Amino acid sequence: MQVDKRIPEIVGVDPRAIPEAVLRSETPLVLRGLLADWPVVQAAQQSPDAVAQYLHRFERVDGPPVVATVGPPEIDGRFFYDDTLQGFNFRRENVPLGVALKTLLKYAVDPAAPAIYVGSTTIDTWLPGFRAENDLPLGGRDALASIWIGNRTRIAAHQDLPDNLACVVAGTRRATLFPPQQLENLYIGPLDFTPAGQAVSLVDFADVDHARFPRFAQAQAQAQCADLAPGDALFIPSMWWHHMEAQTPFNVLVNYWWRQAPAWANTPMDTLMLAIMSIRDLPPAERAIWGDVFRHYVFDYDEDTVAGHVPAPARRSLAPLDETRAREIRARLLKRLNR
Repeated sequence: MQVDKRIPEIVGVDPRAIPEAVLRSETPLVLRGLLADWPVVQAAQQSPDAVAQYLHRFERVDGPPVVATVGPPEIDGRFFYDDTLQGFNFRRENVPLGVALKTLLKYAVDPAAPAIYVGSTTIDTWLPGFRAENDLPLGGRDALASIWIGNRTRIAAHQDLPDNLACVVAGTRRATLFPPQQLENLYIGPLDFTPAGQAVSLVDFADVDHARFPRFAQAQAQAQCADLAPGDALFIPSMWWHHMEAQTPFNVLVNYWWRQAPAWANTPMDTLMLAIMSIRDLPPAERAIWGDVFRHYVFDYDEDTVAGHVPAPARRSLAPLDETRAREIRARLLKRLNR
């Protein structure tokens, strides 16, 4: 897929003091060379074996297995559905991290290698001590740090709720991003049966079927891309669609996820699924009424929504939420849902 627009780049950012303007950006940014001083990135400049040996230093002897996603060579690295969209073209295996690394190195010279992907593995659990030498301060954010290891793979365009700082450690990657507003033009598959937890675009970026997906041309016109090398980082704002292609036989990425919402806040996806269950199939007139209700109490909500007619002590869920109030609402919802 041809993408002409490049993601804006910043060079020379101090990894010890990433600006708040970057970490709160509403648009993607490439931070060239942000991780150049990481020892694991320097190992990547030597060879895949050097990276694997470096990671072995931190691997827990008694650690739990990692989940390796494995697909046959015929999928060309694209972990996806089967032809019916009721199954997948890959399998998952629980293996020790060291075994996954050895397998990747073994297949690194095989042009017909199976697709192998160890995704979203929590660093502090599987590689304790790694972050003492390879880490980024993120302004006090309580970020989840994960490592992703694989060979040539293609991860379908999807959204993540948290903000994401994706850091390329080894190998090269191409990232293709779309604004959140391109939802209807990306032809998203099932919401509750997905390859890896998030709903994905059904469009194969390597072989776009424009007859089947005619509106994709509009999404393509809004796409931005970046080619990332070891030491580069990509900031992906919350809910931006992103397609990630690992281009080399051995790839490692570290990412940080964090939300700008309080820790006690529920995920909006729960709300979406409840709305599908309770509102989507109402008669059109009733559905339109509920659209107005949501706009009034949620999307257009501000102090003026209740000021002047509901005294502050009586506002309850109409007031700004805190952890206590959220817990009360959650308990009430659970009681109703479990009736």
